[in-house]
Amino acid sequence: MLTIRLSRRGKSQQIAYRLIISEKARDTYGKSLEILGSYDPNSKKLEAKADRIKYWISKGAGTSTTVNNLLIKNGIIEGKVIKASKYKKIEAKEEDKKEEKPDNKEVKVEETKEEVKEETKAKEEKSAKA
Repeated sequence: MLTIRLSRRGKSQQIAYRLIISEKARDTYGKSLEILGSYDPNSKKLEAKADRIKYWISKGAGTSTTVNNLLIKNGIIEGKVIKASKYKKIEAKEEDKKEEKPDNKEVKVEETKEEVKEETKAKEEKSAKA
């Protein structure tokens, strides 16, 4: 599948990215089909060939989450912003699990307390009869 994504260029303290289109499985440092623009994260400046990007998307190419958000922010394409961080997704799943577990435990604890009370009453009644 073809994807539009960022390819890192520049020095370590002067990072710059190229917007490229290539196969998803191919390395970003390798060959690409076309260079579609550049992005400078220091100045937040995006230079992109809007017509070529729209062309490739119309042909079925996908975009990485970061590129998708950049293109939406700059008005090149329309759509919803996607959360790019996987870490936040993992945290959200863990919070959902934490919220579910206490509810289940509280119900079980209440049921067991009632059962214990009933059992103690039954034992007291048996001991009183004997």
